[in-house]
Amino acid sequence: MADTSTYVGKHLLAGLTYVDADGQVVGKLQVHGVISRITEEGIFFLQTNGEEFSLPPDLDSLSAAGPGNYTLRATGEVVVDPDFVSSWTINAPPAVGGK
Repeated sequence: MADTSTYVGKHLLAGLTYVDADGQVVGKLQVHGVISRITEEGIFFLQTNGEEFSLPPDLDSLSAAGPGNYTLRATGEVVVDPDFVSSWTINAPPAVGGK
């Protein structure tokens, strides 16, 4: 695995979009926190509520965030100047029987 020291201790804001088997968006989630570790199992970060959250271990998914305020849609919480952002689309598997 590549050197992860650039990321550990940095603030990450991640957006996840959940899509059903028909391609329809069924949910969205925005989470943020400080990256605690990166392993072969994932990118782990501690959310402000103290809970750990993980993303797949794909460092290419992390992009430098532009400075500014990012407002979370669901809660209205404002995240100020995160270091990195990451966006994911999670697709449901096709239904059994092809539909």
